[in-house]
Amino acid sequence: MVVADVGRRHGVPPAVAPFATRWVLTAAGLVLAVLVASSGRYGPHRDELYFVAAGRHLAWGYPDQPPLTPLIARVTDLLAPGSLVALHLPSALAAAAVVVLAALTARELGGRTGAQLLTAVATGTGVVVVTLGHILSTTTIDTLFWVAIVSVVLRTLSRDAPRGWLLVGLLGGVGLLDKHLVAFLLAAIVVGVALTPQARHHLRSPWAWAGVGLALLLWLPNLLWQATHGWPQLELAADIRDEYSGVGPRLEFVGLLLVQFSPVAAALWIYGLVRLLRVPALVRAKPLAWAFLVLVVLFLVTGGKAYYVVGAVPVLLAAGACGLEERWSRRGLVVAGAVLALSAFVAWPAALPLLPERTFGASVYPELNDDQAEMIGWPELVEAVGRAVADSGAALVVTANYGEAGALEWYGSDVPVFSGHNGYAAWGPPGPDLAGPVVLVGYGDAPGWAVGCREVGRVDNGVDVDNEEQGGLVQVCDGPRGSWADVWDEVSRLSA
Repeated sequence: MVVADVGRRHGVPPAVAPFATRWVLTAAGLVLAVLVASSGRYGPHRDELYFVAAGRHLAWGYPDQPPLTPLIARVTDLLAPGSLVALHLPSALAAAAVVVLAALTARELGGRTGAQLLTAVATGTGVVVVTLGHILSTTTIDTLFWVAIVSVVLRTLSRDAPRGWLLVGLLGGVGLLDKHLVAFLLAAIVVGVALTPQARHHLRSPWAWAGVGLALLLWLPNLLWQATHGWPQLELAADIRDEYSGVGPRLEFVGLLLVQFSPVAAALWIYGLVRLLRVPALVRAKPLAWAFLVLVVLFLVTGGKAYYVVGAVPVLLAAGACGLEERWSRRGLVVAGAVLALSAFVAWPAALPLLPERTFGASVYPELNDDQAEMIGWPELVEAVGRAVADSGAALVVTANYGEAGALEWYGSDVPVFSGHNGYAAWGPPGPDLAGPVVLVGYGDAPGWAVGCREVGRVDNGVDVDNEEQGGLVQVCDGPRGSWADVWDEVSRLSA
């Protein structure tokens, strides 16, 4: 007892228990099974359609993201063209991996089977995790890298094993090729280490600096692409910041932060945050608590979104689960796991295509998460555009956003498809051989660069789901004002 008390006072980390392999892999397997079983319902998300298109134009960067997610989309497109199950499989695997990594984090914090399984349940049933597990997005892959980085940082700090920083650098560098938010995580971890006296010596470690160098080296091709193209992601980030400025979006940030796993899970991770800040035996993990707080304040002030910090939450859930394991019986932990799961299941129809499309559209779930709504109605849009092309003899289609263009390419178009939205702008303008009528999709009024426009139809998904495309105009125009090269700068736009 005396030895244990001395250890707590000096921040000696808890003993590492065996990994609850069977229980954790079962939990992760169930999450994977649910995601795969539902992966073929509804349709692709607009962002997924864009990533598939970007994957067919592989580059070291795009105006709105680095290259990794388009590369993943390209692989799925090559292996199983047009397959929703294949397109969604990488995300499902990423979500299952997040569950396993979260449980390993609980183990590193001293959690035994009960804490590891409770962490897996809290993470794997979280609404935000199943949402990201159903959609191939940069955020899905980003979350996996965040959780992996946090897990390795925890292991490096708790075991005082500085060589681990090299692996952190590797994960960080590859993660930066998916989403630049990883840079904020790494910076916040540095601040957390600096704020923790027991961890500051890591800042002087050559292994830590080697990790920084490795991350920058891996990130360099994308940085060079951004530099040679005028740093479009900085412009886009400024637009997002302006859009989410003000009191309302900041209150929304706090609200979503508290419910994006589930309201009950929020109580668990807040408890875990307090434990990481106050329990002496967990002092070597304290930098991760400071990092979380730094990230929350940073994104709250700069107009970020609550899901930006999703990957920093599982370690807090793990710390909370370990605390409950110390205080509660096995039966209490089972009850806690059941309550956590049920509190999240209520919102699952907002995250997964569990309801018939018309039932979903008539429910409250689209208000909770519009991602599912944006996966409905693409075949009807393609059909409406196909009729306009056939009736007008148009030589091409130009869409207002990348989702519409991606849908026409995914489901098939009889004529070439172009858009000026984000990455699509670089894949134009149409050549001089594409003269004659043009079908426009998604523009409200006829744009100033087009002449002779007339409405020929509207998009109707047929199930009364209110999404961005529902009721959109389909127009036929005589052509651009001058050549396509003359007006392409007017067609092009950068937006989230």
